[in-house]
Amino acid sequence: MKSIQARLSVGLIAVLVVIGLGFAQLTLWLFEAGLQRYLEVGLRKESENLLVALGRGPDGLQLDERRISAAYQRPFSGYYFRIDFEQGSWRSRSLWDLDMPKPAKPGLEDTHVLGPEGQQLLALRADYRRLGQDISISVAQDYSPIRQGFQRMQQIGLGMGLVALVLVLVLQRITVTRSLRPLERARQQIAQLQQGQRSQLDAEVPSELQPLVDQVNHLLAHTEDSLRRSRNALGNLGHALKTPMAVLLSLASSERLRDLPDVRMQMREQLEQIQQRLERELNRARLAGDALPGAQFDCDAELPSLLATLGMIHGEGLLLERDTPAGLLLPWDREDLLELLGNLLDNACKWADSEVRLGIATSATGYQLWVDDDGPGIPEEKRVHVLERGSRLDEQVNGHGLGLGIVRDIIDAWGGTIALQESPQGGLRVSIELPGKGR
Repeated sequence: MKSIQARLSVGLIAVLVVIGLGFAQLTLWLFEAGLQRYLEVGLRKESENLLVALGRGPDGLQLDERRISAAYQRPFSGYYFRIDFEQGSWRSRSLWDLDMPKPAKPGLEDTHVLGPEGQQLLALRADYRRLGQDISISVAQDYSPIRQGFQRMQQIGLGMGLVALVLVLVLQRITVTRSLRPLERARQQIAQLQQGQRSQLDAEVPSELQPLVDQVNHLLAHTEDSLRRSRNALGNLGHALKTPMAVLLSLASSERLRDLPDVRMQMREQLEQIQQRLERELNRARLAGDALPGAQFDCDAELPSLLATLGMIHGEGLLLERDTPAGLLLPWDREDLLELLGNLLDNACKWADSEVRLGIATSATGYQLWVDDDGPGIPEEKRVHVLERGSRLDEQVNGHGLGLGIVRDIIDAWGGTIALQESPQGGLRVSIELPGKGR
């Protein structure tokens, strides 16, 4: 959401800056053009007044200074003129010792000529014919104060534009934040789905999000229903096969196959493996129970029922204990951790004499899990072999040899390590190190 807000803010700033600068420049240009047209009218009237002040004298043309403005008499007053005719040219006294260049063509001079004392002039040239000769009258006005006024307007406009931009951005951020609040709420609910804290998204959302929320809820309901039906189908299959398997095992042990010892042994071995696999899957389904999609493992909520179920499976004479911090939540999928701990505890219960203990603790790099039993243990030279999928050290113990191999695969997928050690209870300790996922 923050990246969306950042992109919207950057885009809005760019649009406002481009449009604002363009509009401000266009407004100033139009205003200046209109002002120059207005000043052009005044300059043209001045040139006509100068034309009227021209008369015929004893030596030819002469200018009646009584009929011209006093501003042309005052040095560097900001008002200047130049009259060019056949016999020469006249300049206003306001120019003093400076010369005002004659504009190249009639009309308003587009380029402002640098005048006295650094003044920027707006000049107009008008050509006339009077008293039988061609006369060119150029009048100019100091444009510097107006230009400075425009610059001040630009500065004020820039300051007001910046204030307006900041105000628009604040209002835009508030508006976008409020508009995206339903999306942020949906994102939080999806995160809660991943953590197993809810099973569906809230249906009360804006109409724009309603189709998305409905589709997600429909998908979640369909997935949960499919998992439930698959679990039920697995249980039904296992229960349906148990009776035929028992009959086949009975036949494999009967006297009818006494004369075929090899066939009898192979048949019994294969049937036992099938029966053990079915029992394992049934136990796994019983241990898993119902779970929310992506639910994390709450030790206080899950371990008591897991240990109670294993106690019923392996007999009440077996002591099952746990040593875990209160309120510990492991950041992995509930189903995967039930698979992991179920296999570890199930194997420990099969070999233990009277006690199995589960321990979970946090460490500087992640989490530590261990399972202790008081059984016969495993010789050190054989411990690596035990972790291989399908390997078994004692064929008399009910099992299929897949438990620790599956545990190792899960731990490898999580980037952890597993080690077999001697337990303080005298049997085997299975020690697991897991990285701090999501910490």
